[in-house]
Amino acid sequence: MAEPKENDFLDDLAEAEAEEFAQSLDELDNEAIELDELRAERDAYKDKFMRALADAENVRKRGEKARREAEQYGGSKLARDMLPVYDNMKRAIETISPEQKEASAALIEGIELTMRELLKVFKKHGIEIVTPAVGDKFDPQVHEAMFEAPLPGTKAGEIIQVSAEGFMLHDRLLRPAQVGVSSNPG
Repeated sequence: MAEPKENDFLDDLAEAEAEEFAQSLDELDNEAIELDELRAERDAYKDKFMRALADAENVRKRGEKARREAEQYGGSKLARDMLPVYDNMKRAIETISPEQKEASAALIEGIELTMRELLKVFKKHGIEIVTPAVGDKFDPQVHEAMFEAPLPGTKAGEIIQVSAEGFMLHDRLLRPAQVGVSSNPG
């Protein structure tokens, strides 16, 4: 029997170490790939989390805006319904003659007090009266032209008559002022 040669033994040892080294490299490659996959997954979750935070913040802001608008403008339907009450009280007060004022002083004083209280409530809730004057320029944002007529001594687009006052609720128009507008050629 021949004894194994020392070179064969060294060759087998080198081959085993090379195979073990190759396996270690494969394991390192697999771990690197797994690490890259975990990083990509982490980044995807981080992106989803950041988007969810941004969405939650946007929902909070929209809710806050809706709450503020409801607080400011939620009573606009009631306010619109109260405008004819104001108009009728104003007409009633304007038609009182001095003789009627003397004869029914207490009743008329009560009507005037009610009108002042209504104006206080309007002011408290942000309702402002839009009162154009004859000669003002027509503004379609706050005025409604009820008619157009040529009137000597006026320019086109000037208010020549005020039929009814308008009303604003904070920065929104509740009712435009109803006016007549000059149609004189420019």
